[in-house]
This record gives sequence, structure tokens and C-alpha cells, in this order.
Amino acid sequence: MPYLETQVPLFVNDGQLKPQNVEYLKPTTPDTPTSEIRRRYNEDGYVYMKNILPRDDILKVRASYFALLSPSGVLKPGTAPVDGIFNPAGDQHDYPAFGAGHYAGPNQGPGADVERSARYLELGQRAHREAWFKETLCRHPALLGFVDRLTGWGGDTVVLQRALLRNNTPGNKAIGVHYDQIFLRHGEDSVVTAWIPVGDTKANGGGLIYLEKSHSLGTEMEKEFTDKARASGMTEKEAGNAFNQNMMAGGMLSQGPVEFGEHYGRKWLVADYEAGDAVFHNAYSIHASTTNHDPEGRIRLGSDIRFANSKRPWDTRWGKDFEFGDGL
Repeated sequence: MPYLETQVPLFVNDGQLKPQNVEYLKPTTPDTPTSEIRRRYNEDGYVYMKNILPRDDILKVRASYFALLSPSGVLKPGTAPVDGIFNPAGDQHDYPAFGAGHYAGPNQGPGADVERSARYLELGQRAHREAWFKETLCRHPALLGFVDRLTGWGGDTVVLQRALLRNNTPGNKAIGVHYDQIFLRHGEDSVVTAWIPVGDTKANGGGLIYLEKSHSLGTEMEKEFTDKARASGMTEKEAGNAFNQNMMAGGMLSQGPVEFGEHYGRKWLVADYEAGDAVFHNAYSIHASTTNHDPEGRIRLGSDIRFANSKRPWDTRWGKDFEFGDGL
């Protein structure tokens, strides 16, 4: 697989990823046999599906989202909401990244305009309750159909209500290193996450990156965290908290993908995502994101939508819409 077509440097929270430590995610097309899709998912901890959703439907969601946020001043004047171009006259601290760590709520960021920041965050939270997100995207027939194809759960599939819309303005903090089971510990580990880039997202534009063959490492880490929690006398509820004393701030494994990948001797897998793509990953697949350095100033927007088998125990804390301070 050739190196990225973009040939641009990729940055994360702790610096630049060395080209020799970066590879492509393996793309999979919808016409791939189901048996092969499942094999890749089980072997790699993820499957990167190209054009699994209609491009126009994803762009409509993007346009709706930024039209809702536009009163906050986040968009460049005179640009279309679907483009999501950051206002170059704005201060990035006024628009803290959704999803770069634990949601602290309004008034984040040193030197932020408190009123503008609060308005921006209030609108961003409201977006999670809009029909174009809850129904059009989270329950898109193509999405549900693929999850059924991947898992075989059929009518037992439940879409977790606490789905997320994460944006990141250019230059803001990126998402730290984590795996999803950290935040889903009150249920079994069979949850499937669909990460959907809501718009074209270049590798240097803040898209997700995956640590190669990391689901086995995530499984080992979770066992270690569980053993430590039990040895320290934590209650089951305390141990299930993603922000317990064994974890870093925000429930992350690390804020630095460069150091983390080099420590474990594994490469980071990246992609130039297109609207209509989706990555499906398991509960232990370790991932993070690049810093958004999109040359045209596009705001990165992505969605985490999770699916569980209703016949198996799942984390019911995720059975309600996202709210600031909900402990997840």
C-alpha cells in the first residue's frame, strides 16, 4: 500500500507522526463477501468501509449541523454551511473541540469569550437531539443494514441513544488515545462503533487514526485496569467509571499518540476519508485523531454511533441523549 497521496505532515497532540510509523487503513468495498468483511473485522479490530452511505445524505447532515451552529460565529462569513469553513477572524479558544477529551461543558479554553463559547457549546449539544441526526443519520437504513450484515443480530440490534457529533476547529486539541470499552464498562464488550466522517476529511484534517492490531492490546489493558481496581478495593461502580484513579484525565490512555505508538512498537493507520465512508471498530480497538490542519480551514465533523445486541447486557447509561456533565 503506497504512502498517503497527500504527502503532508501529520500532527497529533504530542508532535508529528514520523512517516515510517504511518500506514493506510485497509479499505473494504461494499461488494466484498460478508465472510471476508467479518474476517477483517475480527482480525484487525476494525473494517473501513468505502462509500457505505450515500454521499448526498451525509452532506445534508453536515449542512444542517453547521447551519445550526452558524449563530455562534464559528463559520467564515459568506461560506456555505455544508463547507464548514472556520471563521479566520475567530479565536479557536472560543470554540473548544467537541470530543477531544471529557466534556467539561461551557467556558472552556484559556482566554475564551465566555458568552460566545457558551452559545457555541449550547448549539452543539442541541444538535444531538435534532431529527436529521437522531433519525436521518443514526438510523440510516444503509447503516443499520450493514451492522446487521456484520453482526448477524438482525432484529436484536439496538442503536445506543447516546450517539455523538464531534467537531474540531483547525489547530485545536486532537482526540487522545483510548478504546471505547473504557466508557462502556457497565455492559459487555460486544458493542460495535461506527465512526462516520461527516464530510470529506483528509488525513491531516482531524480524522480518526487507529493503532495497528491494537484490539488485543486494548483487551490486555482492560484486564490490567480491572485487576488493579479489584486489588485497590474499588466497588464495581467505581471500577466501571472511565475516570477512575487508574485512568488519565478524560479517561484516556494517553494524550500523545507519537509516544504511545513508539512505546508499543506499532504504526498508526490513517486515511483520506470521503463523505459516505465509515469505520466500524470493536470495543478494544485503540484510536485517536490527528490535529486538524486542513489547508482550507474546514472544521472536522464526525459521528460516533454505537450498536449493541439487545439480548446481551449493554451499558444502559448510553440509553439517553448526550449532555454535558453526564459522567461519560
